Amino acid sequence: MFCPNCGQERISTETSFCSRCGFLLTGTAELIQTGGINPQVNTNAVKGTTPRKRGLKQGLFIFLLTFLVVPIVSIFTIAINAEPFAVAICAITLFVGGLLRMAYALMFESNDVEVGSVGSDINQLITRQRTAAALPPQHSIPVQPYMNPVAGNWRDTNDLQPASVTDGTTKLLEKDEIN
Repeated sequence: MFCPNCGQERISTETSFCSRCGFLLTGTAELIQTGGINPQVNTNAVKGTTPRKRGLKQGLFIFLLTFLVVPIVSIFTIAINAEPFAVAICAITLFVGGLLRMAYALMFESNDVEVGSVGSDINQLITRQRTAAALPPQHSIPVQPYMNPVAGNWRDTNDLQPASVTDGTTKLLEKDEIN
């Protein structure tokens, strides 16, 4: 077996890490044997909350939020010397809203775990067939737009910026020596 991180061959089956990069290889062999599916994931175990439990928790949260929001709103209304209509509306809405949410959850929502929960989504992602990683399709680029370099002094780089301040002066001296 080879290290998936650096490609180093595993020295022996007793080692649980790569000797080159130190990558832990403890679960890699099990993943290869099971075809990429994690053997520790139990697909039969039903985990998660039911819609009824979620509704009860939401209703309880809204109900308990009454005891936090109403005093804060009352402090603001006293601070600005306003009528306490906002306090009454806030208290009634949160108190009754929380109780109604809990009643709705108890009467109408199911007590069964949803079939399309997160666990099944993970299993679908794991078990779906992977497309083989391949190169993109070949593109044919015609040769006509490309031309050979124009004949001439194409290797001359005098037009480029001089590498140092003295380059220009040195070239002027070379021209004087030639003349």
